Amino acid sequence: MTIKTWAASLGFVVIGWVALQLGVMFFTDAAPGAMVLFPSEGFISRLPDNTGIVDIGTKWITVASDDPSLGRKLYAAGALIVLPAGLPRCLPLR
Repeated sequence: MTIKTWAASLGFVVIGWVALQLGVMFFTDAAPGAMVLFPSEGFISRLPDNTGIVDIGTKWITVASDDPSLGRKLYAAGALIVLPAGLPRCLPLR
């Protein structure tokens, strides 16, 4: 294999992994929390009820909720990218 083939393969794996994570948040209720990347201006004021802020960074916000369809509600509030957070068996391993 050439370096181009390896680079392309790695790119497809990363894209597939991100697509899988996006699908988990949109189609299931498996994750108890979510990380919103690049939240819009005023996103915090539009958070769904029963949603708590866990942590905030310059380009992301992490929230937790026990409500079903958290991902869909975050997209409705104006989120661009929603990734799962707090899934069991995620790193760090204990």
